[in-house]
Order: sequence, then C-alpha cells, then structure tokens
Amino acid sequence: MAISLDEVRHVAKLARLDLQESEVMSLQTELNALLGHFGDIQALSLEELEPILHASNLINVWAEDVALPSLRRESALKNAPISKAGLFLVPMIIED
Repeated sequence: MAISLDEVRHVAKLARLDLQESEVMSLQTELNALLGHFGDIQALSLEELEPILHASNLINVWAEDVALPSLRRESALKNAPISKAGLFLVPMIIED
C-alpha cells in the first residue's frame, strides 16, 4: 500500500503544516519506506515463538519491609531554621 501525494497533502493540511512541494514529495518517499518496513514486519511468521510479557527477563526483587529506629524529633529539628511545638515551620506560599 503506497501513500499518494494527495494523501500526504491531506494529512499535512489536517496537521496544519505548510509544506513546500519538495517537502511533500520527500515526505511521501519517507512514509512509503516506513510502510515497506511495516510490511516486512507483518510478513514475519511468529507462530512458533512463545509470547513474552516483557523484553527483559528480570524479576522484581523487593526488600523486606522492616521497621528500624528512626530519628528522634529533636535530632530532626536540630538543623531546621524555624520550628515551633516540635514541627517544621515553612513560609506560607498560598495566601487567602
């Protein structure tokens, strides 16, 4: 299946592209080459191949979710520029 110059012009118009005639002809050649490659792929016999779910055979490895001691509140707030009542204070960025 080949793409005609009229079809290239129509698609260019839909895409609101202002193409010169040389660009239309060049685009037609490139699109027909792409269709040729798609035809080659479509002609492949894949019936003997087993379907795969992913291109890589890697399996997710999850670390165990283990609770560990965390920072004490005083340690976390030690380097905070401003804190109040054990909380970080940040500048207001949304005004009423």
